[in-house]
Amino acid sequence: MIPIEEHRSRILAVATPLPPRAHALLSANGLVLADAVSTRWPVPLFDNSAMDGYAVRTADAVEGARLRVVADVPAGSADDPRFGRGEAVRIMTGAAVPTDADAIVPVEHTDLGVVTGAVPPEHITITRAPREAAHIRRRGEDAAAGTVVVDAGTALGPWQLATIASAGHDRVRAHPAPRAAVISTGSELVPAGAEPRRGQIPESNSLLIAAALQDAGAVVVHVGTVPDDEAALRSELAAVDADLVVLSGGASVGAFDVVKAVLDIAGPGRGTVRFDAVAMQPGKPQGFGVAPDGTLLFCLPGNPVSVAVSFEMFVRPAVRSMAGRQDLDRPRTSATVGQGWRCPPGRVQVLPVVFRDGRVVPASAGGSGSHLVASLAQATDFAIVPAETERVETGDLVDVMLVATEREIS
Repeated sequence: MIPIEEHRSRILAVATPLPPRAHALLSANGLVLADAVSTRWPVPLFDNSAMDGYAVRTADAVEGARLRVVADVPAGSADDPRFGRGEAVRIMTGAAVPTDADAIVPVEHTDLGVVTGAVPPEHITITRAPREAAHIRRRGEDAAAGTVVVDAGTALGPWQLATIASAGHDRVRAHPAPRAAVISTGSELVPAGAEPRRGQIPESNSLLIAAALQDAGAVVVHVGTVPDDEAALRSELAAVDADLVVLSGGASVGAFDVVKAVLDIAGPGRGTVRFDAVAMQPGKPQGFGVAPDGTLLFCLPGNPVSVAVSFEMFVRPAVRSMAGRQDLDRPRTSATVGQGWRCPPGRVQVLPVVFRDGRVVPASAGGSGSHLVASLAQATDFAIVPAETERVETGDLVDVMLVATEREIS
């Protein structure tokens, strides 16, 4: 058996960020920025009012002063009305501050108390004198022209996209989301909802993998199920156009393990995948390789819990690396064990767990069996137990990979 880190390192060595391309801002949501974005102009672009109110000279706007309103400046107006002693200009939030003004008096600090409508009043009385420069957003006070406002490597979300638009850009260069295909293998599989005959089971792995791929940031472009037939699998693979393919089932040493028969680099078919026994439980049989066209090929075991564990340990970090993300792994924490369990000898155990009263316990009374799919829905996270541990006792501290819990706190 090989260590988990050896298999993971081989994957990440080739799961490099996809070449960046230009994206319109909205289509870049969720992608990783390839080039730093700088402001084209100062932000704000001009001195503007932070309040609905009146542009004044502070020397005139003392408490109790009665000022004549001589002009009106709505947001978006290019006007720069001049005004003199004893006068004011009505102004709306975001409008350019007249050159003659040195402060804004909010409408609440006048005798009117509210905006009076489309036509400005003839006079106002100041009820609270402003400080100089009060309620004026100065040109460039947020960022000068040429300031980097979003760094390369940033995962783009609503806030970042708004900042980029405010900086004067309508497109960015970002790493695209990896395109992923899912192929589930096994002659025993029937579609979900179909009535299985003796020896058949509902197919669930493709749904598990496809949903996990989407959650990791990939775009799923193909989902298929094939029987244990080499020709059928070759045909399915030939129809796929993707950056990575995740196959489940047929990766072990059984007589009908079709994935290994077709893709094994050491087999008669001269495939492109190296199959290894990885020192983890569940999920020992693993395969990974790169097709001649550069497509990454992940071959996972067939049991659903093994699929879930294998995806988190190997596929998800690769998808995030291809997308340009720096944070490849789920966060981890130490937690106290609320109920002990046995561990497999010589293998790292990745056990589905749930938090109860602040302590972790196995999600299933059956332990870490790779077939225990019915209890997988109850699990929130994975306990990671070192290979040298023979048993985890109540009260021990264990390392926990936060999976569902991460979504709840993000």
